[in-house]
Amino acid sequence: MSSSRGGSIFGIAKMGPMEERIDLDSEEEIPFTSSPNGSKVHPLDFEKVCSASRRGSVNSWIHKQSRISPLRSIYLVLMTAKINILLPFGPLAILLHYLTRNHVLVFFLSMLGITPLAERLGYATEQLAFFTGPTIGGLLNATFGNATELIISIYALKNGMIRIVQQSLLGSILSNMLLVLGCSFFTGGIVHYNKVQEFNQATASVNSGLLLMAVMGIMFPAVLHFTHTEVHAGKSELALSRFSSCIMLVAYASYIFFQLKHQSSLPNPNRDVDEEGVTEEGSEEEESAEITQWEAIGWLAVLTLSVSVLSGYLVDAIEGASDALNIPVAFISVILLPIVGNAAEHASAIMFAVKDKLDITIGVAIGSSTQISMFMIPFCVVVGWLMGKSMDLNFQLFETATLFIAVIVVTFMLQEGKSNYLKGLMLILCYLIVAASFFVHVDPSTDDD
Repeated sequence: MSSSRGGSIFGIAKMGPMEERIDLDSEEEIPFTSSPNGSKVHPLDFEKVCSASRRGSVNSWIHKQSRISPLRSIYLVLMTAKINILLPFGPLAILLHYLTRNHVLVFFLSMLGITPLAERLGYATEQLAFFTGPTIGGLLNATFGNATELIISIYALKNGMIRIVQQSLLGSILSNMLLVLGCSFFTGGIVHYNKVQEFNQATASVNSGLLLMAVMGIMFPAVLHFTHTEVHAGKSELALSRFSSCIMLVAYASYIFFQLKHQSSLPNPNRDVDEEGVTEEGSEEEESAEITQWEAIGWLAVLTLSVSVLSGYLVDAIEGASDALNIPVAFISVILLPIVGNAAEHASAIMFAVKDKLDITIGVAIGSSTQISMFMIPFCVVVGWLMGKSMDLNFQLFETATLFIAVIVVTFMLQEGKSNYLKGLMLILCYLIVAASFFVHVDPSTDDD
């Protein structure tokens, strides 16, 4: 081997335990090595390849960041989703409220206008989850996913429409448990007709237990009222409702704490997503946020404010629309209003069922029902307490019996840990029976409204 600097260049290559110099002028075969992208590269060029790869990653990151701008944020939030075609109905409902006072048009246009806002609220929450992490992001998704129902409930509670608050929250639970879960099971079963879809039974059991606890908290004030066994008539059931609501809030906070602290020991519903996100080279596919963190927070504020404004016009038009259409207020509150608030959950739950990710579907449908029953209902009782409103957990006998039977049916459907299109069809048919029942049901207590 020549030692001349001009005639040869020396490199270092590992040949077993020994290190030898490699002469480029020699005819010996030089072992190649693999570059970061998997291609064969000469060892002398390996450092150049790594440097170029690092520069490419930096340039790619700069390119991604440069694409995120306020104008692009407006385009992504307001233009990309097909459901945004319904956005103009919101301002139109407000305009008709002052021009025509037609409660039917205002009611239905407000419903149509709130639907895309609820879906975009979920989108902004998902974008914010990229910056907060999966655990906090999951909690944000659950909270803002039900923001529409909570805003409508607080506005109605402020106006003293306690029965509308109770019935709309009850309808949200029934809609998620029966309609959303039923459509997901049915669609997933049709798409995957040649296999049995499975989900984590332990996670479903925990949610079912919380739902049964919520039924217990709601049932006792109603039983106390209808058996006329109160110590102080008209006061005991209200006191029991407030005490039970505080207990339910503590139970839900404990459930959230357990999820945060012991998440590693719990089944991970996103595990399927992580596993499918691995490429052939073994590297994980990277998903990045489409808008920045502060843009996501800003959109959450704007969309929440928009939903609040439209909710006011929607609630104000409920009774007028009920009288004009000769439809019971109970049917509007239990069946029609929840369809608006659950539009985003409905679409996402079906999408995950089609992709055979039923753990996420269960988290969306049953998890949302759990949050409404264990957090939103007792929270409204506490808020009513602070407002001086007599909001209680006495949902009347008909509504309480409906909730109890629905929870029992769903619990039996989930206990096997498997789903098919027949189970989905049965849940949908149960929801149709519930809808027909409320269509012919007259609320015996209208003094609160």
